[in-house]
This record gives sequence, C-alpha cells and structure tokens, in this order.
Amino acid sequence: MKLARRTFLQSAAMAAALPLSLRFARAQSYPTHPVRLIVGFPAGGQVDIIARITAQWLGQQLGQTVVVENKPGAGGNLGAQAVINAPPDGYTLFFAASSNAVNTTLFAHLPYDFVRDTAAIATVNTIPLVLEANPSFAPKTVAELIAAAKAKPGTMNVGSPSAGTPPYLCVDLLNMMAGIKTVHVPYFGENQMVTDLLGGQVLVGFGGISSGIGHFKAGKLRALGVTTAARLEQLPDVPTIGETVPGFTASGWNGIVAPKNTPQEIIDKVAGAVRIIQADPEFKARLTALGVSEFAMGPADFRKFIVSETAKWGKVVKFAGLKPQ
Repeated sequence: MKLARRTFLQSAAMAAALPLSLRFARAQSYPTHPVRLIVGFPAGGQVDIIARITAQWLGQQLGQTVVVENKPGAGGNLGAQAVINAPPDGYTLFFAASSNAVNTTLFAHLPYDFVRDTAAIATVNTIPLVLEANPSFAPKTVAELIAAAKAKPGTMNVGSPSAGTPPYLCVDLLNMMAGIKTVHVPYFGENQMVTDLLGGQVLVGFGGISSGIGHFKAGKLRALGVTTAARLEQLPDVPTIGETVPGFTASGWNGIVAPKNTPQEIIDKVAGAVRIIQADPEFKARLTALGVSEFAMGPADFRKFIVSETAKWGKVVKFAGLKPQ
C-alpha cells in the first residue's frame, strides 16, 4: 500500500510539473518559424520605417525572420484588431503607436479594449514633437506665446497635422494646460503644414522633429519648445514646454504588444531581445538619424504607460470634442 501511495504521489508531482516544463521548453525553442510584426499604418511612413528597422534587429536576436505586415486603416485600429484576433502564440505581434491609446476615446464603438485585449511587451522609441514657428512670429518663447494668446483670445492660429496624431492633440493639450484659446488649423499632413510655416501662411504649429530639424539648423524655422520631459540631444538649447507649463509632456511612441494570453515566457523572451537591441549603438544611431529616441520599458511598466496615455489623451479628446475623421 505504501509503495502504491508513493508511486501515486510521484506521478501526481510529475503531472503537476509537466505544464511548467512544457512552457519552459516552448519559450526555449520559440520562435521556430518567422514572426509577423503588424503595422497599423501604410508602408513608407515614419512608423513603418521604424518598425522595419526594429524587425531586422529583433529577428537577429530571436534567430528567426520578423516579417513586417502593413494593415493600415482607422488610425491603426485595423492593425490592432488583426493582432488581437490572432492566436496568442507569439507569432503575431503588433507595432503599437500612441494613436492606439488615443483611439480608445476618439472612437466610440471599438470592438476591442486595447489595454484589456493585448499583452504589453516592450516600448521601442519615442517620437519627439516640437512647437515650431516662422522666424517672423513675434513671441520668441513659450511664455511669450502664452501671454500673447491670453492678451487676444481666439486670434492666434496654431497649425498641426491631421486629427488624432500626437502633434494635433498637442494644440488642445497646450490650450487646456496653459488656459489659453487658440485657433486650431489642422492640415491633411505634416508636409503641408511645414510648407505653410516656411511660407508664413501659418506662423506657429506643432510637428515632429524629423520634418523640422533641418529647417531649424538652417534658420528657416525656429523651435520654441520641445514636448518631451527632458531636453533633446538633437536640440540641446531648446527648452521643454514643461519648463513653462509644468507637467506638459507629449510624444509619439512605438512599442510591441501581443494578443492577450500570450505565454509570459514568450513575452519575456521578446522583451529581453528588445532590451538587447536598444543597447546596440548602431540601432540607437539608426533611430537618431530618423530624429527619434530609444525608449525602454518592460512589460509591466509598458502596460501602466498605455493606461496612463489612454487616460491623458482621453481628457484632451473630450476637452476638444474631437471626432474621428
């Protein structure tokens, strides 16, 4: 009897340990075939370019090809839904963007909850934004801009790219946090806004650093402030807007998420690979050349970050009464 009981207990212990060993083996062998990295925007744009660079380095670390697949539409919603509906096996990942946090409030009837239905893996980069002006714009600092806007409410035009993008939301974030009222002039795209800034058709606006930095260095445009929490390496003499408006931070960002219920061992393996490539000087140099910065967060912090970004931009969307275009 004792022998039979001992055998039963040993068998039970082995059975209990089996799922753990299988999960460990799965994580050790993953990936055994190419991984898809879904991008919610068209090929050739800034997010797509960063995703392809990331996929190349990530594939080298994982030992398998990481294939970028574009599923544009609805501000990144179609790509997100494709990943959320995919099997949670680590072979379909999503190159998430700040718009995915914005869309939670901007779109009233999404068929998913981005935080609930995804597993955060790692952030990859931020996309710094700049409050930029034509040299003829009278205010020379953020403080002077705010003072001018308060002196004549509703008379200052501020340009931005199309609705739902971080630069677009920055206009309303500044209005909300600084207590000013400006006239928002949204453009279909950033290139059109920069063209009008250079020509003086609009004198001030928010845009990405990539499209403006060459004009700043040439003296054709002036950077009044950056939206990041700290000053940028690329523009060390330009103050942050937060130095004048405490708490003002707003950047585009990208990161990698997976469908919910993806095994933690796989999430940790991908997150570890991202940490390694972010430490690679060549990878950092590629990002810097695009005007963006490496941004490192692991799974737990990235999830909290998405929650906080969703709440922050939700307030701005409601404040401005924004609707999807």
